[in-house]
Amino acid sequence: MRELLITLRGDKKQEEIAIRLGISQQYLSEIERNAKNPSIRLMRKFQEEYKRSMIELFPDIFLDCNTTK
Repeated sequence: MRELLITLRGDKKQEEIAIRLGISQQYLSEIERNAKNPSIRLMRKFQEEYKRSMIELFPDIFLDCNTTK
């Protein structure tokens, strides 16, 4: 689960946020559940919507980039 996305959505319905992002409610649900990853373009829309960096919103996607072996 991407808890931060759910927390930032607050009491807004998924449908409302999905419309603002230009995606379906089902796709938003899959992104929030970490079942799907958004494109860079969509991550930028999330960034604008929630006023947080995409690295903060999607740390699981960037985790491999930030770890050393």
